[in-house]
Amino acid sequence: MTASMTAFGIGKATGEYGSVSIEIKTVNSRYLDIQFRMPDELRLAEQPIREQLAQSLSRGKVEVRASFTRAQAPNELRLGEAALERIAEQLSLVRQVLPDTDSPRLAEILNWSDQQNTSIDPEVWAQAAMAALRPALAQLKEGRLREGARLSQTMLDTAKDVCSILEQVETHMPALLQAQRDKLAAKLKETIQNAFPSGFTHITGTELSERIASESSLFALRIDVAEELARLKSHLAELEFLLAKDPAIATRQSSSKNAGSTGKRLDFLFQEMNREANTLGSKAGSLEMTRAAMDLKLLIEQMREQAMNIE
Repeated sequence: MTASMTAFGIGKATGEYGSVSIEIKTVNSRYLDIQFRMPDELRLAEQPIREQLAQSLSRGKVEVRASFTRAQAPNELRLGEAALERIAEQLSLVRQVLPDTDSPRLAEILNWSDQQNTSIDPEVWAQAAMAALRPALAQLKEGRLREGARLSQTMLDTAKDVCSILEQVETHMPALLQAQRDKLAAKLKETIQNAFPSGFTHITGTELSERIASESSLFALRIDVAEELARLKSHLAELEFLLAKDPAIATRQSSSKNAGSTGKRLDFLFQEMNREANTLGSKAGSLEMTRAAMDLKLLIEQMREQAMNIE
């Protein structure tokens, strides 16, 4: 299914050591760009987290924030007699060299005791970080799918408007072609009459009719947009395939070796649609056609902006 590149996930792991929190925020980017903000105690988990994210995500700017909280030691451990004696011994040694050293405050003693009693192997913190990563990544992926579904629906709704414009152009084309043929025929007759006011002594009526018909047909070919309309319809069918909600279609699409990123494929598709809309505008033989081409370009640009957020 289609996934957005914008989402947020948070996870937490708690144990005797304390707790570790992981926050993951992703926004759109052409490539996969992973950045970390974490304390040194959790740095051992950076590479495993990076590898896990690279396996789960294909594009997007990813910001990972990690934090931890040590478990508070019981009061009897924090102010144990042995610990206080060690502090007194160390203070005595310091005063032998620096006699004016002040006695430590209670808060400083408690903080030092906490650090001594909560010294934890970095591997434990790394394992806790990986445990917190799992719910954060699951939440992130669910959010990306929900946002992707909304973006897909928006693009499909816009595609219906594109299809409606193409149908209007097809309906309008026969009348437009006939009107242009009649206009060209009248102009050719007027030009020939001005060139030969005394009559058509150098050309017969049959030859004149054939020449007018030939010129009219050539002009009709220049303004005929049947090929452009057919290609635009084909691109709309491909759009529906790329945004398919059917699990079977989505599975075939994702399992293709050359499937690539859906977002990148959509970007290429909208470039091609825009090219056809430009050609349609250049062949416009009426004000209605010009307006249709402009409306098509606007709708295609709206879809392209939505696709920029697709993974």
